[in-house]
Amino acid sequence: MDILFWLVPPVVVTAVAMAWVAWLGREGRGEVDRDVAVQRLADALQREGRTLNPGRQALRVPERDRSTGIAVRPSRAPRRSA
Repeated sequence: MDILFWLVPPVVVTAVAMAWVAWLGREGRGEVDRDVAVQRLADALQREGRTLNPGRQALRVPERDRSTGIAVRPSRAPRRSA
Protein backbone atom coordinates (compact mmCIF):
# COMPACT_ATOMS: atom_id res chain seq x y z
CA MET A 1 0.00 0.00 0.00
CA ASP A 2 2.89 2.35 0.70
CA ILE A 3 4.02 2.11 -2.90
CA LEU A 4 0.74 3.65 -4.09
CA PHE A 5 1.63 6.86 -2.25
CA TRP A 6 4.30 7.40 -4.92
CA LEU A 7 1.45 8.05 -7.33
CA VAL A 8 -0.05 10.89 -5.30
CA PRO A 9 2.42 13.67 -6.32
CA PRO A 10 2.09 13.05 -10.10
CA VAL A 11 -1.70 12.93 -9.81
CA VAL A 12 -1.78 16.18 -7.84
CA VAL A 13 0.60 17.91 -10.29
CA THR A 14 -1.49 16.70 -13.25
CA ALA A 15 -4.74 17.91 -11.67
CA VAL A 16 -3.24 21.32 -10.86
CA ALA A 17 -1.84 21.64 -14.39
CA MET A 18 -5.23 20.77 -15.92
CA ALA A 19 -7.01 23.31 -13.72
CA TRP A 20 -4.41 25.98 -14.55
CA VAL A 21 -4.68 25.42 -18.31
CA ALA A 22 -8.48 25.40 -18.11
CA TRP A 23 -8.42 28.69 -16.17
CA LEU A 24 -6.06 30.37 -18.64
CA GLY A 25 -7.92 29.09 -21.69
CA ARG A 26 -11.30 30.47 -20.65
CA GLU A 27 -10.94 33.87 -22.27
CA GLY A 28 -8.46 33.00 -24.99
CA ARG A 29 -10.96 32.60 -27.81
CA GLY A 30 -12.41 36.10 -27.85
CA GLU A 31 -15.80 37.24 -29.08
CA VAL A 32 -16.69 37.43 -32.76
CA ASP A 33 -19.44 39.78 -33.88
CA ARG A 34 -22.50 37.91 -35.13
CA ASP A 35 -22.63 39.87 -38.39
CA VAL A 36 -18.96 39.12 -39.08
CA ALA A 37 -19.54 35.42 -38.41
CA VAL A 38 -22.52 35.35 -40.79
CA GLN A 39 -20.48 37.09 -43.51
CA ARG A 40 -17.62 34.60 -43.09
CA LEU A 41 -20.07 31.71 -43.36
CA ALA A 42 -21.63 33.16 -46.51
CA ASP A 43 -18.18 33.60 -48.10
CA ALA A 44 -17.22 30.03 -47.24
CA LEU A 45 -20.44 28.61 -48.67
CA GLN A 46 -19.96 30.52 -51.92
CA ARG A 47 -16.41 29.24 -52.26
CA GLU A 48 -17.52 25.63 -51.69
CA GLY A 49 -18.91 25.29 -55.25
CA ARG A 50 -15.55 25.97 -56.86
CA THR A 51 -13.32 23.09 -57.81
CA LEU A 52 -9.59 22.89 -57.48
CA ASN A 53 -9.11 21.89 -61.10
CA PRO A 54 -11.82 23.48 -63.28
CA GLY A 55 -12.13 21.98 -66.75
CA ARG A 56 -10.34 18.78 -65.80
CA GLN A 57 -11.77 15.36 -65.14
CA ALA A 58 -11.83 13.94 -61.65
CA LEU A 59 -8.99 11.61 -60.83
CA ARG A 60 -9.80 7.94 -61.28
CA VAL A 61 -9.67 6.01 -58.06
CA PRO A 62 -7.96 2.65 -58.58
CA GLU A 63 -9.95 -0.42 -57.66
CA ARG A 64 -9.03 -1.94 -54.35
CA ASP A 65 -7.20 -5.25 -54.49
CA ARG A 66 -9.34 -7.76 -52.63
CA SER A 67 -6.54 -9.83 -51.24
CA THR A 68 -7.50 -12.72 -49.00
CA GLY A 69 -4.00 -13.17 -47.66
CA ILE A 70 -3.72 -16.62 -49.26
CA ALA A 71 -1.34 -17.21 -52.13
CA VAL A 72 -3.12 -18.84 -55.05
CA ARG A 73 -1.31 -20.23 -58.06
CA PRO A 74 -2.74 -19.28 -61.43
CA SER A 75 -4.73 -22.08 -63.00
CA ARG A 76 -3.08 -24.00 -65.78
CA ALA A 77 -4.36 -23.84 -69.31
CA PRO A 78 -6.53 -26.85 -70.07
CA ARG A 79 -4.73 -29.57 -72.00
CA ARG A 80 -5.91 -30.21 -75.50
CA SER A 81 -6.30 -33.82 -76.43
CA ALA A 82 -4.87 -34.63 -79.85
